[in-house]
Amino acid sequence: MTCGKIVLLCLALLPLWGREARAHAWPDHASPAVGSTIHAPPTEVRIWFTQKLEPAFSTIRVLDGSGRQVDRNDPNVDATDRTLIRVSLPPLQPGVYKAIWRVLSVDTHVTEGDFTFRVAP
Repeated sequence: MTCGKIVLLCLALLPLWGREARAHAWPDHASPAVGSTIHAPPTEVRIWFTQKLEPAFSTIRVLDGSGRQVDRNDPNVDATDRTLIRVSLPPLQPGVYKAIWRVLSVDTHVTEGDFTFRVAP
């Protein structure tokens, strides 16, 4: 195969690669915002994703600075907006917290990650 044919083949396959990369559900935004410092403790952590989620296989947890789970253990995907997952929180003390998520998108791809936020005194 000549160099020109290889380049044409790569160019022809490029749109397919981009479609696969977009097939996964990735966080779009969160509340509290990723890396933010907030002055009033939140009542829940919410994360919006780039795709709809499968509720039975998507979860979120919130840990305090010592690694102890502090959320109310009630993660759920919103019934009217399946791109949103949330978990409720008790009143949080000042400190750094980590939200850890693992979700399955409707196209069967799993993604996971985490972010921190800080509650200021």
